[in-house]
Amino acid sequence: MSAPAPTELPAGLDDLSVWPASTARLPEGHVSVGGVSLADVADRFDTPVYVLDEDEVRARCRTYRAAFPDADVLYAAKAFLSRAMVRWIDEEGLGLDVCSAGELELAVMAGFPAARTVLHGNAKSPRDIETALRLGVGRIIVDSPSEIARIAALVGSDGRQKVMVRVVPGVSAGGHEKIRTGTDGQKFGLSLTDGSAQHAVARVLGQPQLELSGLHCHIGSQITDVRPYLVAVRRMVGLMARIKESHGVTFPELDMGGGHGVAYRPGETALDLTSLARRLGRELSSSCAAAGLPVPRLAIEPGRAIAAPAGVALYRVLAVKHTGSTVFVAVDGGMSDNPRPALYGARYAPRLIGRPATAEPVAATVVGRHCEAGDVLAADVLLPGDVRPGDLLAVPVSGAYQLSMASAYNLVGRPPVVAVHDGSARLLVRRETQEDFRRRDVGA
Repeated sequence: MSAPAPTELPAGLDDLSVWPASTARLPEGHVSVGGVSLADVADRFDTPVYVLDEDEVRARCRTYRAAFPDADVLYAAKAFLSRAMVRWIDEEGLGLDVCSAGELELAVMAGFPAARTVLHGNAKSPRDIETALRLGVGRIIVDSPSEIARIAALVGSDGRQKVMVRVVPGVSAGGHEKIRTGTDGQKFGLSLTDGSAQHAVARVLGQPQLELSGLHCHIGSQITDVRPYLVAVRRMVGLMARIKESHGVTFPELDMGGGHGVAYRPGETALDLTSLARRLGRELSSSCAAAGLPVPRLAIEPGRAIAAPAGVALYRVLAVKHTGSTVFVAVDGGMSDNPRPALYGARYAPRLIGRPATAEPVAATVVGRHCEAGDVLAADVLLPGDVRPGDLLAVPVSGAYQLSMASAYNLVGRPPVVAVHDGSARLLVRRETQEDFRRRDVGA
């Protein structure tokens, strides 16, 4: 499925700055990613379909390894996980951050070393903890006081498990209030301000089955400014200094989480990774020097910043409706395969592909097929004025938090994932079918 030679597209609506680096313009309005025409992918695998550029994923992993050569880079599996993704992450030398027994078991089944994983979760089930211990997970992130005794009991008198305490450092950051996790008043972690974190540390140190290797924090998601991370580092080092004074313990590790923001539309700001690495390292070193502490080994947990820009979602237009001054363009997917606009007000930049765009652009709202007024994929975006049923729309930056958050609403099956690489396309995750729904429904 090799793509023809690139050429120019008509002027306007032609900014590919947020697309994978391999994206190329082809004749007659076509676009390729990874050397494969997206229209060919849609014809072969039907729509909706997610396209994932393997080279983009790998390149972003290497960028992180180069920026943080002395840190542990853990890919956040919740962004998107499949057996192929596990293999790419493993081969590029990253660790893995998982949030459930399901994510961990899939990774281990795909050959990933459990010792290079950390287990998160504000409410870990017994199965989550038992699976982590059975498979030999590297770290368990303690998120609540009740977990401490529970983990220790499951470890048993002869075992020992490395853990970290998740601290809420009182730093507000993130692209939406629902993804800001660094301040008090939300479900994650243990507060620095009310003493909960310090109390949890003391309790963990009192459990011989648990080895407290360090502290963890995650201040939010879709963060595009370095400064909140620097504030968080200072507060975490301050806590480490107080723990050393109180308990005589020096931690060898500090996990600063992820939340690294990406641009979803041309012109938006992304987190400057080079600046983050330089300033974070400098702040950690200076704060530790001032506190009289050795510099701990740093860990970070990027997910979105690796997966999102590598993905493109493809949809067919089913209907175009003019209602008053609004042009509604309805596609064959929607909130069941991308709930982010409804949850967080996420904004995307869909693009017509597969034919020349000859008409002047108009403001349109791209909506899904589901029976919800909130089923809107992209509001007030520019599309060619002659957009019509049968057209193909491509939505870049679709590699994270779409399939992983997808649902079976209206019993519309979740889309497949197709990897593109070096001019070929292959299926990674098949489409969910009506037969899948029938098999799960076992009642009468």
